[in-house]
Amino acid sequence: MASKPPEDWRAYMAETAREVAAGILPPECAGVAELYPESLLRVTDAALEVFDGEVRALRDPSDEAVFGTVERVVLVLNAIDRDNQHGGPHFCTEEREQLCEYIDLTLGEHGVDVAALAARRGIDRAAITDRWRDW
Repeated sequence: MASKPPEDWRAYMAETAREVAAGILPPECAGVAELYPESLLRVTDAALEVFDGEVRALRDPSDEAVFGTVERVVLVLNAIDRDNQHGGPHFCTEEREQLCEYIDLTLGEHGVDVAALAARRGIDRAAITDRWRDW
């Protein structure tokens, strides 16, 4: 099962904090926690949980059903990224890549042939979120 990006971001912050405490990294690296406020992590986790549930519920889905699921999660992630409550925007290049990979892997883990899905739309596999994605 693909790990959710917020899990990876929490692990990165914890590792950075350990390395600062051990003197491996300089003290200015302690500010990494500001990149991922807990409010951002919680709402991103929640959005991905809803996506996971929708993907699990798909049974022999049409392309439209799969893309509908992708669209819904991307639109929610757009709103999260823009929400000033989290100090947004937060989804920079690395985070965008992780979120897109998570969407792809989750679909694949539940039987969706993402490469074939994308090919039927005439797009690259990596572009399945592009139509809706602002981040």
